[in-house]
Amino acid sequence: MKSSTTLLITCCTVFLAQLGMSIYLSALPDIARDLSADASQVSWGLAVYLIGMALPMLFWGSLGQRIGRKPVLLAALGLYGLGNLALPLGHTLESFLVFRLVQGIGASGISVMARVLIRDSFRGDLLAKALSWISISFVVALGIGQYIGSIIQVTLGWSAIFYLLGGVSLLMALVVARVTFPMLAEENTPSSAWTSYGHILRHRAFLLPALAGGLGYGVIVAFNTAAPLILQGAFKWSAVEYGLLGWPISAAYFLGAVAVNRFVLHTGQQWLMTAGVGLILAGSTVMLLGSLAGTSITLLFWLPYCFAVFGQSLIYPISLSLANHGSPVGGAYAMALSGFIHQLMAAVIGGIASLIASQQAWPLSLLCTLLALGALLCVVLAPGRRTA
Repeated sequence: MKSSTTLLITCCTVFLAQLGMSIYLSALPDIARDLSADASQVSWGLAVYLIGMALPMLFWGSLGQRIGRKPVLLAALGLYGLGNLALPLGHTLESFLVFRLVQGIGASGISVMARVLIRDSFRGDLLAKALSWISISFVVALGIGQYIGSIIQVTLGWSAIFYLLGGVSLLMALVVARVTFPMLAEENTPSSAWTSYGHILRHRAFLLPALAGGLGYGVIVAFNTAAPLILQGAFKWSAVEYGLLGWPISAAYFLGAVAVNRFVLHTGQQWLMTAGVGLILAGSTVMLLGSLAGTSITLLFWLPYCFAVFGQSLIYPISLSLANHGSPVGGAYAMALSGFIHQLMAAVIGGIASLIASQQAWPLSLLCTLLALGALLCVVLAPGRRTA
């Protein structure tokens, strides 16, 4: 019963944190007008939010290990909620970006503690199954966030988006305050957080699954970075047509997460991990071959990518589960470190994708193929190729 309650609460908190990325995007022009800024400057808010999510992940993990999961989750929810409530009160671009950073720092703690609480409640294949629910919450928030935000914006104005998100976050903190979470006994946990992180990084059983998940995630980051220029440039798509592509992409991610949830107990983690990496490689390779052939059929570009997204949604929760199992150090450290690795890899891969971005599809397709090959190599080299 406690495990089910933990799973429900963590999914809700991840959903709230993910909404912070997408729920306000439809209001960018209105926010820019009220702040007397360019829309391109206001769009920096997403990058600032992601930076806020990435940088403190190791800190949140060590704090959760020292003082407990529940106090840290409450602090993160409080910080996230207050950041949302404060954001409409600012009247300059600078204040907007500062409060977006605060939001991101709070969302970082929510993300880390959600994974750690899941890790405390489940093990082995059941852990991968539980983490797939986190993936489902993630993609549902991506899929409907902008739509919810547009409805709120039209009816109540853009400020109400952040007031409502902040209010719900603080209400969720009140719920969390009344819940008792399970806590597993830990073994071999060094007293120093940095000693723990260094010890974990030296173990291939943790590092290789974590890298595989990060490389697969990098395919999505690279596509999101470079694909708009390709599809709206060389393929002459309109902004509306590009926006509609989000539906099949979201559906592919959702179906993959559901597949993990339904089948991991029957097939085992390793089989799904291998199948997922194979789909990423196959999709990226078809993209590359189609772009090298110079075809103008956009279906050969975006449809294979959807298969790659499906593959990534298979491997991501499993990579977290396997990395956690392969960690020589118990507690919150492995989940925090894997999240930090994925965010850091996303930033680096996104930077590479922006440097090679052009209206030609082959540079992006080649990058995705190389990332998929790297993920496959990590899976092949991972020690103990078995479920846990």
